[in-house]
Amino acid sequence: MIRLVEVTVRISRLGFGANDRRHRDPPRRFSRWFHTLFSVAACIPAVPGQTSENVLLVVNQTSSVSRRIGDYYTQRRHVPLANVCRIPAPSDEVISREIYSKQVEAPIARCLAGGKLVEKILYIVTTLEVPLKIDDPPSPAGPQMASVDSELTLLYARLTGRKVTLPGVLNNPYFGKKGIPFNHQRFPMYLVTRLAGYDFDDVRGLIDRSLTAVNRGRIVLDLKSSASGDGNDWLRETARLLPKERVFLEDSANVVYSERDVIAYASWGSNDPKRERRMLGFRWLPGGIMSEFVSTNGRTFKRPPPAWNITPHWKDPTSFFAGAPQTLTADYVHEGVTGASGHVYEPYLRGTPRPQLLIPAYLGGQNLAESFYCAIPYVSWMNIVVGDPLCKLK
Repeated sequence: MIRLVEVTVRISRLGFGANDRRHRDPPRRFSRWFHTLFSVAACIPAVPGQTSENVLLVVNQTSSVSRRIGDYYTQRRHVPLANVCRIPAPSDEVISREIYSKQVEAPIARCLAGGKLVEKILYIVTTLEVPLKIDDPPSPAGPQMASVDSELTLLYARLTGRKVTLPGVLNNPYFGKKGIPFNHQRFPMYLVTRLAGYDFDDVRGLIDRSLTAVNRGRIVLDLKSSASGDGNDWLRETARLLPKERVFLEDSANVVYSERDVIAYASWGSNDPKRERRMLGFRWLPGGIMSEFVSTNGRTFKRPPPAWNITPHWKDPTSFFAGAPQTLTADYVHEGVTGASGHVYEPYLRGTPRPQLLIPAYLGGQNLAESFYCAIPYVSWMNIVVGDPLCKLK
């Protein structure tokens, strides 16, 4: 489920926002952002993209599929060999914070510092079977759970001597920055995406589609008829910001299936009680992206049994796969998306990507990583972004 509650934000000296607030009023800087969300322009000037010189590719040497994905992406994107970081991490999806620190973050930090890449690298790209999520018991200071990728966004700050307060969630300094190219001078972080799917073939397809992305097709926005408030409001605002002839806004109790030529999709996923099918049956265009208000859609990249199906109900654990009955980001990759968001644990509704930022940014010329991260409010949190960060619509 997605819970409609506030998230306690722990602030550090990264320029991530105002003081820690534990009541219902958002921090002042967040207030300014939310007041300006609804004045964004439908057309955003194109911004210059970066190249594979700015990518650090992380390969898990203990995983044959990670190595194979790394080789394929290096070849297709012409990633310099000096930008390929090989780490000896467990291939488990769930790890402790200690293992994360010693076997994931530390070797990646050595790759960056030893190769004099700290400033040059803007994007870190993890691969399937690089550990996915951190699960430690809560501490008095805050939640210990997080996605590996979201924690890695903080590595630039650590390597450049900034103070990072953990555990807890931090404001994303790039949130709301549509039309602004990502750089370290203004945004002291890395943008981290993941090349993942159920298997190598899924990821190969995702990589291939990223190289042929096209700026055409339909934007499908599927509201939940039983919901009121932020999520549906965000979807309606997205529709108002985009060309009417490209938008399919479904605000009835119906669920959209079997659409063709889809370039972007946002919905409530399995949190819509009317959704009955695990697969949407969409025909996605190369470059197509998705986002949904679902708590655990990024919880695993293990393949469910063919007969398994989603459900909005949590009362029957026999209907669960990998600990939940909810939709899976990996299903969208398997079906043909090129970029996708996900959550490894409960992010709360406020922690999910804002479609009214994500989709206009992507259609307006920002690359995949910039588009998703300008729409994600927090780092050191539950979010993942699946896709090639350099993917850009043409």
